[in-house]
Amino acid sequence: MTKTLKVAAVLMILVSLASCSEKIIGTWNIASYEESTKGKQGAVLSNIGTITFEKSGNGTKDISYSIMGILMEDKLPFTWTLEENIVTIEGEDSEFSKTWIVMENKRKSQSWKSTDGSSEVHKLKLTK
Repeated sequence: MTKTLKVAAVLMILVSLASCSEKIIGTWNIASYEESTKGKQGAVLSNIGTITFEKSGNGTKDISYSIMGILMEDKLPFTWTLEENIVTIEGEDSEFSKTWIVMENKRKSQSWKSTDGSSEVHKLKLTK
């Protein structure tokens, strides 16, 4: 392989790795959020707000929903990291602050899943 082809191959690999994290940058609509526990009825919420991921690793949420007549709001800032197919959101007292497995990573849609290690599963569908 010539030196030019090697350099081109390395650049293509670097661009493809960088593009994974670039897909998450921006403001996303939370199209659906689902909580389920094995053996119990779950809850599915639609269009509950937005979540913004900045290149700096910081982010903001503007989330508002009602469950069983109780209004829940989350407008707290957070930090985030993305490594391969794992997104970690860290912040204060937020249902969204946890480690998420990226199930689908497209330019206009994201599907994530998280579990507490036993029977509780959370699913998140984001759209642009």
